[in-house]
Amino acid sequence: MRVLLGDKANIVIRAMLLHPGKEWVARDFEKDFRVGRARAATVLSALYAKGFVGGIRSGRLAHSALQNKAELLEEWLKVYKFERNEVHLYDSSHEDVLGRLKKYFAARNEPKGYALTLHSGANFITHYVNTPAAYCYLPAEDFKTASLDLRQALNLKELKKGGNFYLIKPYYKKAAFFNAQTIKGYNVVSNLQLYLDLYHFPQRGRDHAEYLLKTLEEEGESLV
Repeated sequence: MRVLLGDKANIVIRAMLLHPGKEWVARDFEKDFRVGRARAATVLSALYAKGFVGGIRSGRLAHSALQNKAELLEEWLKVYKFERNEVHLYDSSHEDVLGRLKKYFAARNEPKGYALTLHSGANFITHYVNTPAAYCYLPAEDFKTASLDLRQALNLKELKKGGNFYLIKPYYKKAAFFNAQTIKGYNVVSNLQLYLDLYHFPQRGRDHAEYLLKTLEEEGESLV
């Protein structure tokens, strides 16, 4: 389902997942999420055709409401894999590289200028996979400049393979940061993005995704 791969479309879908009981009209996404009415209407129509959205399609009482969330997530996992992102590999000789990362953005007054994902993000919730690797999203629009500055500040050595520090230009340019959370002072992508990134990730990703889901359920929380 191609609509699940669109960045603007993803904003619409994630907003609906975040407010599952809400009855939506296209202009709601323009005001609160900066998605144009025409684009939002197209996304809603595609979701309606697949049975993921119900409601009243026309008239004064027209609205759209999310339904079949589990099936929507299942469909999403068929088309999205972490490998769709652009990943750059580096090595850091510092054991406290995450602390240095946080201090770097705090000093620039940009505490949310990055977001951790995969094991390095999910471990703030689960403590499940013991790994020194850090996976860090940077905004796509100025990725080249931002990554160069960060590499110099943290003294990262670029590699062709391996490494323990990964800078990621997100496939979902805006949506990857949607509903990002702060945990212990660190910026981490949403639970939903963690799950999506982990699910097909080769290195224990599926295990960690399932454990993340279990942990959230035990704590009375959800993916969104």
